[in-house]
Amino acid sequence: MYDFLQQDIKFLPGVGPRRKEILSKELGINSFGDLLEYYPYKYVDRTHVYTIRELTPDMAFVQVVGEVLSFDETMIGPRKKRLVARFSDGTAVCELVWFNSTKYVRDNLHPHTRYVVFGKPGLFNGRIQFSHPEMDEADKIELNDMGMQPYYITTEKMKKAGLTSRAVERMTKTLIAKMTVSLEETLPQFITGRLHLISRDEAFRKIHYPKTADDVSKAKMRLKFEELFYVQLNILRYASDHRRKYRGYIFSHVGDQFNWFYKHNLKFELTGAQKRVMHEIRADMKSGQQMNRLLQGDVGSGKTLVALMSMLIAIDNGFQACIMAPTEILAEQHLQTIRAFLSGMHIRVELLTGIVKGKRRQAVLDSLISGETHILVGTHAIIEDNVQFRRLGLAVIDEQHRFGVAQRARLWTKSENPPHILVMTATPIPRTLAMTIYGDLDVSVIDELPPGRKPIATIHKYDDQMTSLYQGIRDQIHRGRQVYIVFPVIKESEKSDLKNLEQGYEALLEVFPEFHLSKVHGKMKDKEKEAEMDKFVNGDTQILVATTVIEVGVNVPNASVMVILDAQRFGLSQLHQLRGRVGRGAEQSYCILVTNHKLTKETKRRIDIMCDTNDGFQIAEADLKLRGPGDLEGTQQSGIAFDLKIADIARDGQIVQLARDEAQKIIDDDPECNKAEYKLLWDRLKVLRNTNINWAAIS
Repeated sequence: MYDFLQQDIKFLPGVGPRRKEILSKELGINSFGDLLEYYPYKYVDRTHVYTIRELTPDMAFVQVVGEVLSFDETMIGPRKKRLVARFSDGTAVCELVWFNSTKYVRDNLHPHTRYVVFGKPGLFNGRIQFSHPEMDEADKIELNDMGMQPYYITTEKMKKAGLTSRAVERMTKTLIAKMTVSLEETLPQFITGRLHLISRDEAFRKIHYPKTADDVSKAKMRLKFEELFYVQLNILRYASDHRRKYRGYIFSHVGDQFNWFYKHNLKFELTGAQKRVMHEIRADMKSGQQMNRLLQGDVGSGKTLVALMSMLIAIDNGFQACIMAPTEILAEQHLQTIRAFLSGMHIRVELLTGIVKGKRRQAVLDSLISGETHILVGTHAIIEDNVQFRRLGLAVIDEQHRFGVAQRARLWTKSENPPHILVMTATPIPRTLAMTIYGDLDVSVIDELPPGRKPIATIHKYDDQMTSLYQGIRDQIHRGRQVYIVFPVIKESEKSDLKNLEQGYEALLEVFPEFHLSKVHGKMKDKEKEAEMDKFVNGDTQILVATTVIEVGVNVPNASVMVILDAQRFGLSQLHQLRGRVGRGAEQSYCILVTNHKLTKETKRRIDIMCDTNDGFQIAEADLKLRGPGDLEGTQQSGIAFDLKIADIARDGQIVQLARDEAQKIIDDDPECNKAEYKLLWDRLKVLRNTNINWAAIS
C-alpha cells in the first residue's frame, strides 16, 4: 500500500498532466498520498433534506429536492445575463439564480428532472432564493449516503482551471474507491487500543467522507495524534541520544567568586522564581550531562542576573563563559550591566563586536586563549573561527530566535567538550509551542517581577486624539521623564498608508519645539545609531523617535511612556516587547497604542488583550491562537519548519501533551531504539525524517 500512495497523481482518473502541474504548484500535491493528506477545512451536514416551505433566509447551507419548472433569462449589462430558474418540491416554489456560466447551466439543467439543490437560502422580492447553488441529479446520488460534505481550500488559479472544492472532493472520492486494500498501520496496537484511536485506514476514509460529526471527530483525533506523536518522538529521541552521547563539564562546587558576589555585590533579595531557576541550573551543571536549558522570563524579570550567577559558577570551577546577544547595543548593555554587578571583583569581562577592531580586538583574542578573560560579551562575532577560548564552560545565548541554528552550533567548536548552553528569551513562548520547537531543551521560567515594579498602564487611543496625547507627553517630560514614539516604517510608500518615521520625525520637531529629539532606525549606520541612542540614554534628548529596532535590549529606566503608532499593524508579541522598554524604573509607566477607527474584529481583540494584561505568557498564548505558530516571531527565523498537515499547535494543546507523554514512555523503555516491539515506530520515524520537516535542535 506504501507503493500505492507513492504513485504520481497524474495517473489518478480525472487528473492528468495539466491538472497535476496545477496541483503541484499550488498545493504541493504530487502523489496519491499527498492528496490523501490534503484534508477538508470544514464540513456541511448533507444528511437532512428540507422542504422549501421550511426554509428561512437566516439558515446556513441546506438541501432541498425538487424539479425545475421554468427558466427566465434577462440581460443585466453588456454581454451579462441573469438566469433564474423556478424550482418546486411540491410544498412551495423558490428561485435558483446564476450570474456566471449561464449558458452552461441552461444547457445542462432540464425541466421535470429531479435535482438535489444545495446552497445558502436568501430572500429576494419576498421569495426564497439560492444564488449559484450546487446541483446534482437526484437519481444519480444516494441521498442517505451523502453524510457530511467536505470542503477543501482552493486557490484562484485552481478555480480558473476547474479545480474547485467539489472537483477536489471528486478526486479524493476516486482515490478512496481505488484503495481496495487497507492502509498499513503506523501506530502499534498497544497505543491505539489504550487511547481508543480508530485505525489509520478508517481515519483517512472518514476524514474525507464522514457520515456524522462523530466520524469527523474520531478521524481528526487519530490523525492529529499520529502527526504530533512522531514529532515528539523525534525530538525526545534526539534529546535522549544527545544526553547519552555528550558528557558535560562537571561544575562540582560553588566557590569564592559566587559567594563573594552573593554576599557583597547583590544589593537585593532574589525573587522566588530566580532562586528556583538557579537551583535547576545548578543541578544541570553538576550532573555530568551537558546542560541545554531555555530560560524564559518577561522583560525586567532578572534573566541577566541569573545568567551572570551561572557564569560565576563556571568561573569558580576553572572555566570561562560567554554571552552572545543579537545586536551591538544589547551586547554593550550586557557589558555595562555585568561590569556594574561585578564592581570590585577580580573578574575580567571583555567585549567583542564588529566595532572592536585592530589592536584592541587582538588583545581580547589573546586574553581569551590565555584564560585572562573570564567572561566574553559579544554579538555573532564570538562565533568567528579566529575566536578561541582556553576553556569555555558555559555559553549564554540571549534572544536566541535571532540566531540561526548553524550559528548557534558553532559555539560547540569553541571548547574541547560542548559547553553548557543557557538560552534566554524575553518573548514568552506558550507551553505547547515550547514543547514542539524547543522540545529537546529543559525549560525554566521566571514568572515573577522584582518587588516594587508597577504594572505598565496600557491605553488605546485613536489617531484623531493626538492633541490630547501630545499634551500627556508634555506633562511627563516636564516631570523629568522620557518618551519613545515608535513608527512602523522608515519612509513613505505609495502602497502603504502607514505612518512613516522620516515625515513623522519632522512633524514632531514642530509639535515639540521646546524639547530635544533623537531618531533611530535600522537603515542608519551603527555609529550614527549609537550616537543617537547615547543621547537618549544620557538624557540629552527627551523623545526617541524610532522603528522596532528598539524592540530588544534598550534599557532606559527614566523612560516612562511608549507610544506605538499604527499599533494595529503589529503582532501581540511585538507590541509586548516594545511595551517592555518602559516600566523599568520606580515611576508609573504608560504604553499608548494608537490606531485608526477601521479595526477588524481580530485587531480589536489584539488591542483589548494588550490593554487588559501585562502577562507575557497570556499574551503569547493569545498571539499563537490569533496568528498561528508559523507567524510567531522567531519560529520562522530559527529554522523550524511547521509542516503539520492537520494538527494545530495552538488549539491542540491537550493532544500535544498526550503525544509527548506517550513518546516519553517509549524513549524511557527503549532509549537505544532497538527493541523489537517498537520496530514499527522506529521504521516509521526513519521514513518521516526524510520529509522536509526540519526539527532542528537548538544545540
